[in-house]
Amino acid sequence: MTKTNLKTTTAPIYAHSADCPKLEARLEDLINELVASSLSAELLAQSLAGGMDDIATMVRAIPGHEGRLIERGIALVARCNPDLVVLTQNLRLPVTATALQLVGMNEPQHYRALTLDADHGGRKTYTPDLLIVNSRTKVAHVVDAKRSLISYESARIDELKTRMLAAALVVPDLLYKEHHRLVAEEVRIVILNAQNRKTDIDAGIWPMSHLDHLVEVAGAGEAIGLLQQSFRSRITANWELARQTFVRPSSHRGSPSLPTLVVVEEAEPDDEAVQNDSEDAVTEADVEPRLIKLGFAQVPARH
Repeated sequence: MTKTNLKTTTAPIYAHSADCPKLEARLEDLINELVASSLSAELLAQSLAGGMDDIATMVRAIPGHEGRLIERGIALVARCNPDLVVLTQNLRLPVTATALQLVGMNEPQHYRALTLDADHGGRKTYTPDLLIVNSRTKVAHVVDAKRSLISYESARIDELKTRMLAAALVVPDLLYKEHHRLVAEEVRIVILNAQNRKTDIDAGIWPMSHLDHLVEVAGAGEAIGLLQQSFRSRITANWELARQTFVRPSSHRGSPSLPTLVVVEEAEPDDEAVQNDSEDAVTEADVEPRLIKLGFAQVPARH
């Protein structure tokens, strides 16, 4: 994959900013909530007391906690823009055989004017992390936020994008029926990589530094980066406190030497909820052409 970056001199200036005390307080509250529930010094000390299995379980859970932190942080930052409707709950989108065939066997221009009925879903579904709708431009973004793509092979990323495009075909109908007749005239997909590596902007894989362009909030990407740094610093501080609590001063030789905290990159869990590989097919008669555009997220035009 190639990495593409916008020049800062051509990036637009947005009316809304992530640099505000109210947002900072909410992000700090978010860190406090996640740390208190699973990664407090007391809980980390209990893991140390439990032995290597408990320690390993705790360490493996950290990437998942950080992933949820990123998702919820993006939602908070996006809400700085009053034009955006940010949806994070009950977003299981059906992925039908018809939709997969449309995406897999045709170029985007051949199916981008179609939207499928959300009520004719199959057994396979895809659940995005966020669905962000701009009420002013009528553009909806199906967002999958990744802490890291380092463990993802190209084939797995391509398969994820196919599922996202197939699921996006039902978004206009779902928004209209289930979200107060919210209108989307164009649906775009984007995978946000918080690691800012292994990106391909034209193909919908964006670094988190480009979050500003997605939500039209200046400093949005930087805010998520600082959120991650603060979260990791808090965990490290709690880990050191837990070690000090667990290892009492002793004059005896051979005192236990406890490990420093190292989080190993592991593959993230699947992005879809699949009950069965078989699906209920949707006939062509169920597909009504509408003026809906479908594609990858787009960076703003240079000025």
